[in-house]
Order: sequence, then structure tokens, then C-alpha cells
Amino acid sequence: MPERTPSQTVGPYLHIALTPTARGYAFREAFTHVVADAGMPGTHIRIEGRVVDGAGNVAPDAMVEIWQADHQGRYAHAADGRPLASNSFRGFGRCATGKDGAYRFDTVKPGTVPGPNGTTQAPHINVGVFARGILKRLFTRVYFAGDPANAKDPILALVPADRRDTLIAKPDAKNPGLYRFDIRLQGADETVFFDA
Repeated sequence: MPERTPSQTVGPYLHIALTPTARGYAFREAFTHVVADAGMPGTHIRIEGRVVDGAGNVAPDAMVEIWQADHQGRYAHAADGRPLASNSFRGFGRCATGKDGAYRFDTVKPGTVPGPNGTTQAPHINVGVFARGILKRLFTRVYFAGDPANAKDPILALVPADRRDTLIAKPDAKNPGLYRFDIRLQGADETVFFDA
């Protein structure tokens, strides 16, 4: 019986096909940081942040992916079964981090979605992170500061109260519609990550 090939960490090679323009390759990306075009219904927002390691050093070659419901809580996927308010809503975005570890997404604030056992989940965005030294994609969520639905979200309730803040995007007081969400891969303020 042949031996299994050992696991490999996610490396810079992922950018060739997944985020080509971010690294200077001359072909079109299938997905970008724009999840909802300007004409899409809903409250338009931008999420910006940095990916940092346990020592606070930026991750200049990470890749962040998001997927989310639209402003009415509908996913752009056949399994949702409900029509979307706009055919231009992608529901998925991908962004490579820059030399400063920064990423950004232009989207709409999602609506509430059904949760387990007949509950309702607060508006949130699902996040996947790939970075050097990580064997498997990391999964987390972005919730929005001040949203009253956070108090009853069944998934957020699973997270110890003193760690929930790592999942909350904060509004920028000077720029309406801008939210900050840094992703910390390790350390005392490590972002809460979920099993797939």
C-alpha cells in the first residue's frame, strides 16, 4: 500500500489561482472583495481589518473569504430555496492581505437567518482564513456591535462571554458604514475559531 502524502501548510502558491491580481498575475479573478455591487438593495457597509499572528506581526500573504446572507437573510445558494432581492448579490467574497496584513470587503449588512432548533441567528458574516503555517482553513464569524439580536444568537451564546468581543466588528465613528474586524491567529486576544 502506498504511503500517504504528508500535509502541507497553505503557502503563497494559493494566490496564483485564487487571488491573481493581488499578486500581479495577469488574469481575471473569479471572486473579489466586492460582495454586493453599489445598486444592491440593503445597507451598504465595508469591513476592514488586518490578519495578525500571536506576536502581533501582520500576515502579508493570507487570504480571507466571506460568505453571507443578503439584507433579507437569504443566501445566494439553491439550498436556501427563497428568491433573492437582487441577482447581482454574490454572497461570497475573497481578498488577499497586503504587505500590511490588511483586507477589506464591500457588501451589505446581512439580515437575520434561521438557526438551530427554530431559533434565529443575529446578522453575521461567515469567515474563512488561509495563511502560512495553517494546515486547515480557520472558520470564524463577524457579528456587529450594538445589534440587539446578538443577545439571543444561539451560536454566539456558545462562546464564553469574555471571548465574544473577538467576534464583534466595531463601527468606525468617523466613517459611517465602515466596520473594523481584525483577525488574530494566536495569542491572548486570539479570534474565536469554530470547527468546520
